[in-house]
Amino acid sequence: MIDKHFYNVRDNVTLAQVAEVTSAILTDASKAAEKIKDIATMSSAGADDICFFYDRKGRDKAAVLKAKACLTTEDLQQFLPENVIVLISEAPKVAFIKLNEFMYSEKTSLSGIDASAKIAATAKIGDNCCIGANVVVADNVEIGANCTIEPNVVISAGCKIGDNCRIGNNASIAYSIIGDNCYIYAGARIGQDGFGFQLISGQHHRIPQLGRVIIGNDVEVGANTCIDRGALDDTVIGDGTRIDNLVQIAHNDKLGRGCIIVSQVGIAGSCTLGDYVVLGGQVGLADHLNIGSGAQVAAQSGAMRDIDAGAVVMGSPCVPFKDYMRQVSFLQKNSKK
Repeated sequence: MIDKHFYNVRDNVTLAQVAEVTSAILTDASKAAEKIKDIATMSSAGADDICFFYDRKGRDKAAVLKAKACLTTEDLQQFLPENVIVLISEAPKVAFIKLNEFMYSEKTSLSGIDASAKIAATAKIGDNCCIGANVVVADNVEIGANCTIEPNVVISAGCKIGDNCRIGNNASIAYSIIGDNCYIYAGARIGQDGFGFQLISGQHHRIPQLGRVIIGNDVEVGANTCIDRGALDDTVIGDGTRIDNLVQIAHNDKLGRGCIIVSQVGIAGSCTLGDYVVLGGQVGLADHLNIGSGAQVAAQSGAMRDIDAGAVVMGSPCVPFKDYMRQVSFLQKNSKK
């Protein structure tokens, strides 16, 4: 059951509404007025819940399902008990997202601009923005309409944030331009100094970092992730990119559209990623690499050379996936001798 302390829950949702919201087909029209209370997993669903069944591997759970209704595919409905009301969808995972957004929303106490927020006289705040306690908005900042700035956020001078953005609590943003519909999660650090030093007379001298961070539209940046500003060129994050928690993106990096960067990835400076690149957890990229569009780098891999578009690689140093599996097989066989 979804905890109503944390989420607003829409009550009295009928199966007719479920079908409409998810573009699903209710196989028994006489059940259209039946109501559900919650979305649940197949294992935990009770007599008033709806669940989703989209993988044949779950057919054993489907056989003993206790939910009132189940949204599934035409091929998988055969595995459900007769007493379960069935809704058919060609894309149950997409239907799950649509119904989730329809039934639940996060609770928030933010409304308007908190009295403790420090907003410079030269800052421009768009319509219908919520700004939490102890937020600092410096000179010449521009924030678009319908934005939520959670408590303790610091937005440094000159930054621009588009419409419909959410900046999580305790995040800091400097030297940055952020597009529309972005979500910067709690504790993220955007636009800090890049890690650049020159050894002069036995001492490490900081190289001035004069670039910016440019974040496109519809980008998510996870909690406690750091994106450094460029040294001269900008650090760029392409539209639709998803960055997990605890990621380090260094100065001058360029990420294309729709990239997926999983937790604990470290990207050294001046790397260029094409569109829809996937970096698994704890991947490390050496500096000045080019990673082609559609490339996938498996978790805990280390890349020291450029990676071709569409390649799937693994290992440290990473090699094509099939080569890596041959290496593993060889070591396993020969280590027993």
